[in-house]
Amino acid sequence: MFDPTNPVDLAAVRQRLTAGRLRPYDASVGGCPRASLTLYEWNTRMSAAFFVPLQGFEVVLRNALSDALCAWHASRSLAGEWYDDPANIFGSESRENIEQAKRRILRRGRVLDPGRVVTELSLGFWRHLLGARYEQDLWTPALRHAFPGLRPQRRRDVADPVSRLHLLRNRIAHHEPIHDGDLAADYRGLLFVASAICPRTRAWIERTSAVPVVLNQRPN
Repeated sequence: MFDPTNPVDLAAVRQRLTAGRLRPYDASVGGCPRASLTLYEWNTRMSAAFFVPLQGFEVVLRNALSDALCAWHASRSLAGEWYDDPANIFGSESRENIEQAKRRILRRGRVLDPGRVVTELSLGFWRHLLGARYEQDLWTPALRHAFPGLRPQRRRDVADPVSRLHLLRNRIAHHEPIHDGDLAADYRGLLFVASAICPRTRAWIERTSAVPVVLNQRPN
């Protein structure tokens, strides 16, 4: 059994985690080994807690943006699907993301249908579509309609929190520290964007989320 008050146990775990990984935690607690490991453990619990609302958020966001793009594509009577980009609107990075998604689907022997392509595209792809470069070409004619609760409909009001949440998600996925960020602000941003898409879905995300509880358990 691990005993955090036992110097031998503590040293063994710290060795396995490595000094490099624990360095930012050590710095936050003034170098106390036990307090550093306690903060590391809380960072792990906080990461796990955030992953639940992030999962729901990402699915809801990509579906809302895809629906808006589908409606816009259909209104112009263009061939194919919106991600085929018949009007050549997407930049090279976005086009490459789409082609990579298609190739992954085909390698698995699956049919290239819209649902699979949307699912295969990363949060980084959707974040990029909300960027300033697409203000006129995508946000104004199409993407703003994904956020019916956003008033006024300023692109940056959703683009900024989505960008921060993308970075947070990546840090969590790579087991990196998140304890030094403004996690309460990140969570507010997540709920704000979800509410702009659908208030009832925001309420569902809140109901299944443990983020506020774990935030309040942060060690001193």
